Amino acid sequence: MPNSNLKDPAEWITTLIKDFMDHSPENHLQDPDKKRAFDTPLVGFAAGDDPLFEAYKAHVGPFHWTPLEIFYQTFPDIEVTPAELTIISWILPQTRATKADNRRQTQYPAESWSRARTFGEEVNVKLRRHVENSLKNESINTVAPMLSPDWERRMSDQHGYASTWSERHAAYACGLGTFGLSDGFITAVGKAMRVGSVVAQIRIDPTPRPYSDHHANCLFFTQGICGKCISRCPAEAITEAGHDKVKCKTYMRQEVTPYIKAQYGFEGKGCGLCQTKVPCESKIPTQKDVEVNR
Repeated sequence: MPNSNLKDPAEWITTLIKDFMDHSPENHLQDPDKKRAFDTPLVGFAAGDDPLFEAYKAHVGPFHWTPLEIFYQTFPDIEVTPAELTIISWILPQTRATKADNRRQTQYPAESWSRARTFGEEVNVKLRRHVENSLKNESINTVAPMLSPDWERRMSDQHGYASTWSERHAAYACGLGTFGLSDGFITAVGKAMRVGSVVAQIRIDPTPRPYSDHHANCLFFTQGICGKCISRCPAEAITEAGHDKVKCKTYMRQEVTPYIKAQYGFEGKGCGLCQTKVPCESKIPTQKDVEVNR
């Protein structure tokens, strides 16, 4: 079996990911002051034969990969079973400074938020490659689905905009959080964050999921209160009915991207207003947090 000499692969991989983000000179916003892009990550694990991945495929569409499918596409000559695979997922929390900057915005994202979405995602790509290469150096076959040349955006009959692999759904399977009214992913460090993952040929005990419902961390769904993200959306793409992906995407393409270029001087993306100045910005919210955020 690959990497049989690793005594505690979960601890080793978790440390690998956290050390990269805490100490790598790559973790910055590409601004003049080289401000940190993300804080210390959360890390979780899921089994390759977790039935959730087949459920995703059934709900999203036949184009959506299971861990075994993306592994076979990458390593077609290696015989494995789903049970021999592990999904490794991580959450990259936005920094306190970036969240504070975006909290003050009402129409367009702060420059630091746009940098985190644009250049911060480049850091996430480097982290994916770092994890891939580090595991491969230990003879563990590993693929980051988002880096596969076969990854692509697709249209789901049921859900509209979709793709062949979803980082947030992988994170849900790995016990790292649940979804909110805005479709944001609410984790123990909130929903102001980015997500990454790899699929590896190694067996690691799955992270327990402290929830049984995909909306468990959202006060709107669990208690019928909050909905703060509705008023935070300048595109009016969030209502009590949920998140209008088309309206959101149109606003970002037609309004936000040109604004970032004109005001901040780089080709950027992202909005994130619904991820800040809300009770779930930096934690799993409570009813008390709704009162604090009035």
